[in-house]
Amino acid sequence: MSTLLVIGGTGFFGKSILDSFKRDGLEMWGIKRVIVMSRNAESLRKDAPQLISPGVELYSADITTTSILPAADIIIHAAASTDAAKYLSCPLDEQQNIQSGTYNYCSLAKKHHSESKILYVSSGAVYGNQSANLTHIPEDYVAYDLSELPDGKRDYAYAKRDAEDAAKTLGKEGLSVSIARCFAFVGPWLPRNQHFAIGNFIEDGLQGRHIEVKAKKKVYRSYMYADDLVEWLMTIAVHANPLCPVYNVGSDDAIMIDDLAKIVSKEFGVDALVPETTDATIDRYVPSILKARQELGLVLKYDLLSSIKHVIENI
Repeated sequence: MSTLLVIGGTGFFGKSILDSFKRDGLEMWGIKRVIVMSRNAESLRKDAPQLISPGVELYSADITTTSILPAADIIIHAAASTDAAKYLSCPLDEQQNIQSGTYNYCSLAKKHHSESKILYVSSGAVYGNQSANLTHIPEDYVAYDLSELPDGKRDYAYAKRDAEDAAKTLGKEGLSVSIARCFAFVGPWLPRNQHFAIGNFIEDGLQGRHIEVKAKKKVYRSYMYADDLVEWLMTIAVHANPLCPVYNVGSDDAIMIDDLAKIVSKEFGVDALVPETTDATIDRYVPSILKARQELGLVLKYDLLSSIKHVIENI
């Protein structure tokens, strides 16, 4: 029987993992017990009581200050706010939270998780702005300058880059570590009232509202379904080693936001309002996932349309 510890387990990633666990989706890794750790883990009993299945334990602690960690065979460190509004209103605080939480974890891991498999959840934001002519960004792409990123995302990217360096240091000290650079996702537990376009589109459809795209530039994104996300995170976690391998996590099937709005609107039978776009500026955020496919044999089981349908059926 193996234990999984999810640090920052009350957000989209944590809820998606618990959802999979409830449906026996973690059996292939022998996971029989999941510990959810966050500042207020008990909030799950109110926010998502259906996810508190047998084998789930809630552990309330602040990863930035705690001096004790629960023992576990596999650790997924996903403690970071993904609410863009927080990074705009108090960017330095959010940046410090990510850094402090990672630094403190790394100091404790040597004592509590020296024999564990550790996955640090990072972000594609560490690459900086993706060049308009680069259709898919690989893991070996180096963006030295993050200053051109928009407010909020810039501080987030700096923090994630620093956190990655800390995780790699654990590997140099002999611990088994891996890094997942995550891009964009869709699933039943994705917030539908924040900055996630696909979540907002689905909420508009649920409420019978028309779906409106305001960006006049060409925006390209790609979306991985939550069940694929969980499988990829677990697979990358169990392949952790002192070399600290890094893998992109996401879909490589790019779509313009305008076309995404039309697909979602069709599912709900509402109108999609999209502006005329120009090629003057192209905003692209799409990973290459060739490395994960070749080295770990990972595949995408859900395409975009089936992902959207699954979300609609399960919320």
